[in-house]
Amino acid sequence: MEKTSGLAKDLNAQDENSLPPESGWRFGRLGLWIGPMLFALQVYLSPLPLQPGGNEVVAVALWMLIWWISEAVPLPVTALLPIVLFSLTGVMSLDEALAPYSSKIVYLFFGGFLLALGLERHDLHKRIALLIIRAVGVSPPRMILGFMLSTAILSMWISNTATAVMMLPMALSCLQLIYQDQPASDLPNRDAKHFSTALVLGIAFSASIGGMGTVIGTPPNLVMRGYFENTLGIEVSFFQWMIWAMPVMLVILVATYILLTFVIFPCHRFKLDRAEQVFAAERERLGAISVAQWRMLAVFATTALLWMSSGFLRPLLPVLPLTGKPIPLTDEVIAIVAAIALFVIPGDKRDKRALLDWQSTTRLPWGILLLFGGGLSLAGGLEKTGVIQALSDFVQQMAGGQIILLLVLLVALAIYLTEVMSNVALVQVLVPVVAAVALGLDLNPLFFAVPTTLASSCAFMLPMATPPNAIVFATGHVTVRQMIRAGFWLNAVSLLVVILGAILLLPR
Repeated sequence: MEKTSGLAKDLNAQDENSLPPESGWRFGRLGLWIGPMLFALQVYLSPLPLQPGGNEVVAVALWMLIWWISEAVPLPVTALLPIVLFSLTGVMSLDEALAPYSSKIVYLFFGGFLLALGLERHDLHKRIALLIIRAVGVSPPRMILGFMLSTAILSMWISNTATAVMMLPMALSCLQLIYQDQPASDLPNRDAKHFSTALVLGIAFSASIGGMGTVIGTPPNLVMRGYFENTLGIEVSFFQWMIWAMPVMLVILVATYILLTFVIFPCHRFKLDRAEQVFAAERERLGAISVAQWRMLAVFATTALLWMSSGFLRPLLPVLPLTGKPIPLTDEVIAIVAAIALFVIPGDKRDKRALLDWQSTTRLPWGILLLFGGGLSLAGGLEKTGVIQALSDFVQQMAGGQIILLLVLLVALAIYLTEVMSNVALVQVLVPVVAAVALGLDLNPLFFAVPTTLASSCAFMLPMATPPNAIVFATGHVTVRQMIRAGFWLNAVSLLVVILGAILLLPR
């Protein structure tokens, strides 16, 4: 438990799909020098037949990609490179390079982060998880289902790392009781081992899968939305994303549960008697729900409801007398109003402190906000100099214009690249290209961009692929071989589900 908690604290400060610190340092020493060397070679040799500024933008992209993949420096630091390099190479003015760092998408995620911090501060995430587990039941298959449902639902609103860190200690407490109940001669029997492996892997995988369901669930979703709004002028609302992503997320979650519990690590015959004690003790520790928790729950529920219904409410809103325009009920405005409310609404009558204090924001992953800006700035440079269009033409020629073949190739590329590089960086590079490919084929750019973005969250094979994978691997209840075995089949299922979801749900 102590080893797991320590690792969890280290990983909680990192971006959602980054390699563990040890891996980053090992590969980063080489990447630290390769990045600027490739930049210099690209700028001074200008080997590609591109329009003015194109080779310089490609040079910046190469430097950023090398540093993102090798993690030579923290990912948010790499995201600052366009500010300096675009200005030095004359691709953009300083103002143009800086503008994406203040995109409205940044403020949507900022508000979502603060809402998640409020839930964690008042232990509402634990109450929600315990409520779901209690409703589902405590037989081994039902317990795995309960933990997976709880993790996925929480991960729709809270970072996958924080969700895994919160759920894992409860799971490990249950496993400790299991091993105490087993006779020494049977420790550990095959079903118990299967149960423990399926349980911890279910938590890790559900943390990644759940983030697919909402726009704020994981950073890649917002990166894609930001590019579409800033560059293409296409708005993707909170509700629209859920309509497209929730069915895909739910099917992958159910498939993951069935594969882990009944196929890869069958444990449905295993009996479990004392798990309820763990959950009862946790419920007793939390006590009765307080006034502050009710108020925090009201803010969260109201915000989520407004996000999902804003598209229907906007036509009904009155016109403001000062501006002569309707109330701007956008997702970003809702997020910021909710964030302000957390610092205004008191916890209860006796305690005058607000639901959230500014000290709590020290745990807010500020680096993700810089990643958004860096990715949008890079995409703007690639778009401005025609590099994206050149890449689009090349991809179309390679696939011969076959739409379904292109979709399969792009989704497969995203799924397997996300095993070895940050999903945020991956989406920042891929989405502009796949959107341009779709436009070149007279398709709606969402048809390629949404499945590519969803696929970037399907990193199941390697411990270093996501922080939740690394956290559960550190418990000792799962081996690399077991994770690869389960992840191989889940990647295949995810590929199929994401492609079918795109064909059935997305506009062409």
